Amino acid sequence: MTENRPNRPDGGFATRAIHHGYDPALEHGALTPPVFLTSTYAFESAEIGQQLFRGEREGYVYGRTRNPGQALLEDRLATLEGGEAGLAVASGMAAISATLWTLLEAGDAVVIDHTLYGNSFALFTKGLTRFGIKVSVADFTDLDAVERTFREARPKLVHFETPANPNLRLIDIEAVTRLAHETGALVMVDNTFATPVLQRPLELGADLVVHSATKFLGGHGDLIAGALIGDKQTVESVRQHGLRYLTGATISPITSFLLLRGLKTLELRVARHSASAQTLAELLERHPKIRWISYPGLPSSPFHALAKRQMSGFGGLVAFELDGGLEAGKRFMNRLSLVTRAVSLGDAETLVQHPASMTHAAYSAEERRRHGIGDGLIRLSVGLETPDDLRDDILQALEAV
Repeated sequence: MTENRPNRPDGGFATRAIHHGYDPALEHGALTPPVFLTSTYAFESAEIGQQLFRGEREGYVYGRTRNPGQALLEDRLATLEGGEAGLAVASGMAAISATLWTLLEAGDAVVIDHTLYGNSFALFTKGLTRFGIKVSVADFTDLDAVERTFREARPKLVHFETPANPNLRLIDIEAVTRLAHETGALVMVDNTFATPVLQRPLELGADLVVHSATKFLGGHGDLIAGALIGDKQTVESVRQHGLRYLTGATISPITSFLLLRGLKTLELRVARHSASAQTLAELLERHPKIRWISYPGLPSSPFHALAKRQMSGFGGLVAFELDGGLEAGKRFMNRLSLVTRAVSLGDAETLVQHPASMTHAAYSAEERRRHGIGDGLIRLSVGLETPDDLRDDILQALEAV
């Protein structure tokens, strides 16, 4: 139970990812936190049950809102992101939607960056707008345009990704947050690509952080989950409203267990993802068949200075376009043998996909063009394989282009 956990020393990132919030002595000596496969919880008395429902007593009532393994996961996510509280849910989209349905109502305004994961973009521009919420889109890399849009829209909430999916644009979290707070808006940052290993938006002023925990946090391609981290009052409000009855997007006990396992190696994995991505990005930048490449770790990137300022590393994603556009990209992808053609990212396996026809198909062709998602764009999620093997596979595939 959360209330019985000892106060462990904070320690470094990896120490907290492995130990925070759990004492084996309280669970019969079990080194690994147990999985609580229960949908409901018994009350010692009717009075205790009443206190739990009223929120006058800490504990567990029903599995839709909280499970002991989930609670431990949420505590660890909060400490890793530097937040007061965390909420784990069934998917990254659930984390975003549960938050939006909790905080917004008809008549409110929202401003988003123009480059988001395709389903996030659809939720904001096609979902929220059906319920009387005004959604404005801006280029968050242009601070003058952002300031004008915030001033005109007077948003209640601002949302963006950095690095952005799929073209790896970076947004100045501190600067955008300052402008948003001047107009009274909350700032929600999707930190999926960077993870708290490389970037902690709350420390740069943001109010809320969301993750598709399916990706780097889980890290093994065997789960679907999402997370919200922020101040305790907001997070608990999302739990009681956005999760409990607005979405019902409950994370399973087994998924919580798998995520706790994934967090233990997160720092090590992200370091390997980043190192291999840097090597491959430098290789691709020099290759004569590459038209352009986007990776914040390259000195040639327009976002390199910002990345060095607000991130401690450059991440495991590389975006590029081949001479010959989409057809050349298809030939390249079809020739790969070690690298796997699949959506998602952050797995042990290196994955390659075509955003315009896959993850960002929710954008119209005009929206993709306007927002820098070219028809020939290829997104590479660099995995944990031996770097030389990845290099050899990519070079032989380029020969087919």
